[in-house]
Amino acid sequence: MFISSFLGLFVDGFDLQMLSLTLPSLKAEWGLTNTQAGLLGTASLAGMGFGGVAGGWLADRYGRVRMAALMIILFSIGSFVLGFTEAPWQFMAVRFITGLGLGAEYTICMMLMAEYTNADRRGITMGALMASYSLGYLSAALLSGVIIPNHGWRWMYWIAILPVLLALYIRRVIPEPAGWRERQESSRKGSTTPRERNQWRQLWSNRLTRKLFFLWTAVAIFLQFGYYGVNTWLPSYVAGDLGVEFSSMTLYVAGTYTAGLVSRLLGGWLADRLGRRLVFSIGSFVTAALLPIIYLYQNPQNIIAFLLILGFMYGWPYAVNGAYMNESFPTELRGTATGAAYNIGRIGALLAPLIIGVIADSFSVGLGLAALGIGYVVAGLITFFFIRDKLFDPSQANTDEIQQQRALNAGTRPRLRRSHVSGPHTD
Repeated sequence: MFISSFLGLFVDGFDLQMLSLTLPSLKAEWGLTNTQAGLLGTASLAGMGFGGVAGGWLADRYGRVRMAALMIILFSIGSFVLGFTEAPWQFMAVRFITGLGLGAEYTICMMLMAEYTNADRRGITMGALMASYSLGYLSAALLSGVIIPNHGWRWMYWIAILPVLLALYIRRVIPEPAGWRERQESSRKGSTTPRERNQWRQLWSNRLTRKLFFLWTAVAIFLQFGYYGVNTWLPSYVAGDLGVEFSSMTLYVAGTYTAGLVSRLLGGWLADRLGRRLVFSIGSFVTAALLPIIYLYQNPQNIIAFLLILGFMYGWPYAVNGAYMNESFPTELRGTATGAAYNIGRIGALLAPLIIGVIADSFSVGLGLAALGIGYVVAGLITFFFIRDKLFDPSQANTDEIQQQRALNAGTRPRLRRSHVSGPHTD
């Protein structure tokens, strides 16, 4: 299950990073301004937002594995078609459709792994899973340094058809999580009420889940504003503001993503020992301070060190995000709640490329990147003060979660059994 989810998010990250790496070529071929180039990123992230909301709900209704395979097929074929586009509006339209699969795949794979993993090692497992994104970014950066100068940007999208084979394998071999199967069986036998079978109604009618949903939505908006702003514009910053040649730029960016891979492993390990909330908040605050420091104090002698430190820190909260968020909701509405919260949060990701593009046209890309620290600091403050660790254990037996959800509906807080969750107990 881990290998399949790792590969699924690897190709997700590879596909997502291709836009950042091909953006200089797209600007040159189609004569785009920075603002227009930012719109290409906005179209992609808009599709990811809609896809993530719908994908989480579909996974609750029809199965995590089934939807994961379908979404891989969607974004792989969509990326392949991007290689044939001849105008910016065509690219935007197809990229929006591709984004539907990209957004849903992230939500479903993270939820699948959370439901297959015990609480005492969920942090390191989810951190290692998120390392797949860094590995996807790294692979895309290294390949682009070879493919784009010699064959053009279109070949980067044409090779994206290969993950279809992974989707067929996942659908054929990987079983649905036990909790989801038990929930479906309870629904068929009439053990759950119609209210308990309506995920959206459960989410809105219960005070605690509604509160957590709004908090996680706010965190997702600010976190993604910072993260995707950096991710989209970092290559252009290195190549433009710093004047680094394209082949060297890909090596700089590859080093940044290698550091991110290590940080996700370390962050997940620390989350199991120090708690999700503390590790998430520390990563957010340090990144918020680092971004303006790089803009103000970078020079040719220290920029490589700065980029490595940035690569290590700016993805740190994502080492914890998957476990932290999935432990905030019960099985029967986990996909709906996490998919909607995280992907409504893509509003922040939507705005970041466009806002940085506007700042870049008026001032510089570097100043725009410095402003992204605001998103990180707000996300860290919300989690530190308002979201507790381990409210639900995704690997618990489904019958326990049905009882917990009924307790929530009665106005009381659930309590996790110690046999399922290690570490400090929370209400």
